[in-house]
Amino acid sequence: MIRCFIILLLFPSLVSAIEIDVLLTNGTIYDGKSLENRIGDIAINNGKIIDLAKNKTVTAKLVIDCTGKIICPGFIDLHNHSDNQVVAAATRANINYLLQGCTTIVTGNCGSGPVNVDKYYTEINQAGSGTNVIHLLAQGSLRRQVMGSERRKATSAEQAAMLELADKAMSAGAWGMSTGLIYVPSSYADTAEITAIAAVVAKYGGIYASHIRGEGSGLINSVNEAMKIGRDANLPVHISHFKSSGRNNWGLVRVAAKAIQAARDDGQQVTADQYPYRASSTSLSATTIPTWARAGGQQAMIKRFDDPQDGKRIRMAIQAKLDRTEDGASIRIARCYQQKWVGKSIAQIAKLENTPALEIVEVIERNGGASVVNFSMDPEDVRFVMSLPWVATASDGRAYLPGADKPHPRSYGTFPRKISLFAQQEKIISVGHAIRSATGLPAEILGLKDRGTLKPNMVADIVVYDPTTLQDKATFDDPHQYCVGIEYVFIGGELAVYRGRPTGALHGHALKKPPR
Repeated sequence: MIRCFIILLLFPSLVSAIEIDVLLTNGTIYDGKSLENRIGDIAINNGKIIDLAKNKTVTAKLVIDCTGKIICPGFIDLHNHSDNQVVAAATRANINYLLQGCTTIVTGNCGSGPVNVDKYYTEINQAGSGTNVIHLLAQGSLRRQVMGSERRKATSAEQAAMLELADKAMSAGAWGMSTGLIYVPSSYADTAEITAIAAVVAKYGGIYASHIRGEGSGLINSVNEAMKIGRDANLPVHISHFKSSGRNNWGLVRVAAKAIQAARDDGQQVTADQYPYRASSTSLSATTIPTWARAGGQQAMIKRFDDPQDGKRIRMAIQAKLDRTEDGASIRIARCYQQKWVGKSIAQIAKLENTPALEIVEVIERNGGASVVNFSMDPEDVRFVMSLPWVATASDGRAYLPGADKPHPRSYGTFPRKISLFAQQEKIISVGHAIRSATGLPAEILGLKDRGTLKPNMVADIVVYDPTTLQDKATFDDPHQYCVGIEYVFIGGELAVYRGRPTGALHGHALKKPPR
């Protein structure tokens, strides 16, 4: 039962009482803007943070003693793929993100997600969500809706149709546009086509977020393309999951960071995000098969496999990729039709089946494909990137229920991992830096003005965690494990996590971008 507590801040006989909903007392407060902390109280009433006037008595319905605990804004996941999950009954509670301290997720990333933003937001708000949801217009899905997955230049009529749909999406409250330029059909759009859509987004004050065309040897050119789109369309640029992939390309992200910093010094708005792991995750096809071979969908791809000339080209491309990954030793199956292969690398499967790795890849693709985890990054590059003040934390994961698959642990552990491992233990960054990268910085990147910092009149999306117990439990071998140490999560002043356990309430809703 909730008891009523009275906190006397001065002489109660001389002042009137303020009745509030929640009082968090004596916590170590990181406000999401400053890297420093202070000991103090946070008051919540009617879903917002209020000013605790020092000459008033406060009557609170719920008082939580936060001595030794951290109070900070709710974490904002800039790059999430829960587009389908937040509207599905089984997963809309978004438990694996609530237990990371996330109060808002951003969907529509990598160019994939709903194009009808009004319908999507309505569906979320009708049923509720465990977290708030912000959506980006997905350029790849937009292109597919207008012209399928054809590998060609858009006609003037098709271009006009895409611009019209983009305008509708932005007027419905999308916060920007995303591209996934290694994925089909997003990758088939040239720079001019993307820039034209981005110009529509710019009219509404949106951002351009991009999974760029190349994160290996083509990293620099790909970053430059993204920044050119931003300059030509006049909107902020955000590089998704900033990294350099492949051993031969380790260190290249540092060169890319210098290019971004130079653009920032010249006044361009350029930012990035990162998940704090050395492995990435995507589809096997995106990892091993060239984009031209994926045009038209799986059946068209299979026909190309069966064509003597095209099949030879595809297999040569696959083998080249395998050669760069120790015959697939660094590519681990996360989910596929053959359950016994889940959790094993392509090289391990090849040995198990006494079959060349190339043939293993082909048989998987002929049978529906697979999700994979790629151990492709330099751990020191990962540490370098997180130290940059313009790099936010983002998971690149989605809402999950524990199952037999072995997805990337980032869906369960991203935010506590950054704080507990890299800030508290390794001290690569400060705790204040880690918290800001998950709160105030992503809010600034989005242009989200009522969340991300702890100050009066902000929406009370708040996390309380215990720094002595905070830990990500999910591993690559056992990824379906929830974080520990997140004790309280408030969404709009309502409890979503209480004493480390989800309340089951669906307090989140779709957040529309306000008109410019």
